[in-house]
Amino acid sequence: MNTPVIDTIVVAKRERVGKSSSRELRKNGLIPATIYGLNEAAVSIAISPKVVARILAGDTGMNSMLHLQREGTEIKRHVIIKDVQRDPVTGRLAHLDFMRVDPTHKVRVHVPIVLTGTPAGVKEGGLLDFVHRTIEVECLPGFIPAHIDVNVEHLHVGDTIRIDQVPLDAHLTLLGDAHNVVCSVHGLAAEEEPVVAPVAEVVIAEPVVVGAKGKKEEKK
Repeated sequence: MNTPVIDTIVVAKRERVGKSSSRELRKNGLIPATIYGLNEAAVSIAISPKVVARILAGDTGMNSMLHLQREGTEIKRHVIIKDVQRDPVTGRLAHLDFMRVDPTHKVRVHVPIVLTGTPAGVKEGGLLDFVHRTIEVECLPGFIPAHIDVNVEHLHVGDTIRIDQVPLDAHLTLLGDAHNVVCSVHGLAAEEEPVVAPVAEVVIAEPVVVGAKGKKEEKK
């Protein structure tokens, strides 16, 4: 197991909090963030959104372990990104939550699943149903994967992949219900049959009713 490379980022402590303070930060090219965890008090900081964007675009993305160093001090803490908030209109970074971690103690995290390839069943006319898009694992914070790839090319109609069938690296421990279905391939033809039959019955029945009413009108 290779030793992970950890970025060290210098951040400034925020003495003031609130909406007005956050607006002022953003005008100065920074965004507000909070550090919490390990039974210590939460600390409000300011961080560059460009630095955060670079981290999110890296190989480990949201699951990167970082060194945050308090500006003007020797205080450094290992953290992982716990939550990212964006402006709903512009999509720009608005706020981050960092969680303190101990590099020698495992953490529980949800890792995104990425399906690769086109299932054989889809090429035959089936439909891929992607049910569980994340998987919960336990590992050391420096080895949290950005995502877990699952190849689905071999799936035919009626086939499924369960969580316990997802290939995991040796340093990852699976958590949660191992029998939950990650994805499956369904046949479209079978799903359409119950819909077609009732429509055909209604179309045949309607002329019979209309004909009966017509005969009654002639007698009058």
